[in-house]
Formats: sequence, C-alpha cells, structure tokens
Amino acid sequence: MSSKAVLSHLHRADGSATYSQNGYTIIGAVNGPVDVQRRDELPEEAAIEVNVRPAVGVGGPRERHLESLIQATLRHLILVRSYPRTLIQVTLQVRSLPEEESAGIGSVLTNSSLTLLPHLLNTAFLALLSASIPLSTTLTSAFVVITSSGKLLYSPSSTDILRAQSIRSIHVFAFSAQRSLLLSEGEGEFDVEEWEDACDLAEDRCCRNAGIAGENMDVDGEVMNLADFLRDVVKEKVVKEQKWKTAP
Repeated sequence: MSSKAVLSHLHRADGSATYSQNGYTIIGAVNGPVDVQRRDELPEEAAIEVNVRPAVGVGGPRERHLESLIQATLRHLILVRSYPRTLIQVTLQVRSLPEEESAGIGSVLTNSSLTLLPHLLNTAFLALLSASIPLSTTLTSAFVVITSSGKLLYSPSSTDILRAQSIRSIHVFAFSAQRSLLLSEGEGEFDVEEWEDACDLAEDRCCRNAGIAGENMDVDGEVMNLADFLRDVVKEKVVKEQKWKTAP
C-alpha cells in the first residue's frame, strides 16, 4: 500500500501531520515552544513531552513505552538548546490499524508495538516540520522482519507478515539524513549477523540517494524510498504556501 501524508491540517495546533501506510494512520500535532511547569523546567534546554493515544480505549504500558522511545529519538533532532525553559508537546493519535492487528490475528511478534513505532516516528517528524521547530537533521524510520528461514522483509503489510513463514524477530530502525543510526529496537530471536543485515537493508531503503528506486514506497505510481517520499511531501507543502507570490 502506498504512503500518504498531509501537513498542517489541524488549525488549533502549531503544526500537524497525518501519515498513512500499510493500513496504519497516525495523526500528529505539535505545540511549542510553550510555557512549562516549574517541576518539568530544564534550565538550559527545552523539555519534550510525547503523548501516544491508542485507536481504542485508554493508553497503558505499551503507549508509555512507545512515548519514551519517541521522546529519546526526537531529542536527537530538535535543537532543544535554542528554547531553554520551554516545552515542546508532541501528540500522536492512532486513527486506524490494519484489520488483522485490530482483530488480534497473528502471533505475539506480529502484534508487537514495534510495528507501530516507525509510523509514529515519521508522523512526529512531519508534524515538527509543519510547526517549524528547528531541527538538526531529518528522520526516516522503518521496520524489518526476519522470518524463520532467515528471509528479510522490509516494511511488510500485516497481510504480508501473516502470509510469510513464522516470524523470528522484528526490528525498527531510524536514521538521520547523514545515515546515522538514531534508534534500533528489536524483539524476538536473532544473532549479530542477522541484525546487521536488517540494519543495512533498512538504511539502504530509508536513505538511498534520490532518484534510485526503492521497494514498498509507491507514490503516485512511482516506486520511491522513504527519504524521497518525505522530501516530496514537504516540497509540495512549500510550493502550495508560496502560490500567493505568483498569484495574479
């Protein structure tokens, strides 16, 4: 399924984005820098608050764990020292999940919270761009599945995972524009060599040079990698906002 993204569509937030891929749809909103409570105030940098809201019900330990991972990753992106003693709020609402995951079909690994993490990270990044929060670099995130036969699947849909052989491990990676590894999380059984292969695959598909086709990134009928896709989303927003300069 192709990826889709919309920026700056929530009018009561400083920045917003909706990101959809493989049956996942996440709505992100960013507010900040805003005043921070004294107990959360940091004297030399901005505090980052991340809230993850599930599609149904109230958040629990799963959402708190995702929040901690996202907060730690965003701290590598945001120039927090530019806004000391302030707060940057990031809210991520899960709007929809794949039918298989919503119904609880599959193993513990296929229903792992890690399958949601890259979509949350990509949404948070786009929302930060929409809010014009100063960033030191860009971010792209994806997950790789390793089957029992050792085959690597890059960002497969839930249907692809269920059709594959039994899953041994799931890995989530996030990379900067300079190909620096910002996040690596995994669940299941794997060795160092398999982890390196999964990391290399994710890096190649997330960060390969523009104009070189990548798998599973079908945008407007053209195969693209994730970095190209996010770049085009932002470019389209900028062009749209600059139309007033050329209007008659």
